[in-house]
Amino acid sequence: MKSVYYILTFLVGSLFISSTANHEYYVSVTNIEYAEEQKSLQIISQIFIDDFETLLRKRYDESITLAEVDEPKIVDTYMKRYLSDKLKLRVNGVAVEFNFIGKEYKDDITYCYLEIEDISNIQSIEVTNQSLFDVFSEQQNIVRLKLLGKNRSFLLIPDNDTCVLNFN
Repeated sequence: MKSVYYILTFLVGSLFISSTANHEYYVSVTNIEYAEEQKSLQIISQIFIDDFETLLRKRYDESITLAEVDEPKIVDTYMKRYLSDKLKLRVNGVAVEFNFIGKEYKDDITYCYLEIEDISNIQSIEVTNQSLFDVFSEQQNIVRLKLLGKNRSFLLIPDNDTCVLNFN
């Protein structure tokens, strides 16, 4: 019985160990929370550095290397442009645009910080996340919504890239 426990622990643990080597799964996580006092949607999109780098090289500039000390400032522009194209939100049926606040690298993940201001009276939110679908056919995007007392998670894939949460 102990051996089964150790095998399961090893298998599950190996999925979460940070590594710069290629990984066997392609996933991003986007957390969206409503900050009632600020009346804003605060978004953190987490994408593997190597996957994001592959995408930016194919789409914009083959010489880009992410997480370098002397990373070119244009990288933020490319990230903002790409996310604006692939991450779409609608609140109460109306398209809203986010501000790209910035990004940081932790372990092997890029954390992109986004915000949508002046949001109130949310009746519904729709999220379309097509990030990295154009580079990795196996890509999956997890969207976690924490709004008005509701917590929901959605798994988006190329054939089903949109989720909706209603508050009626």
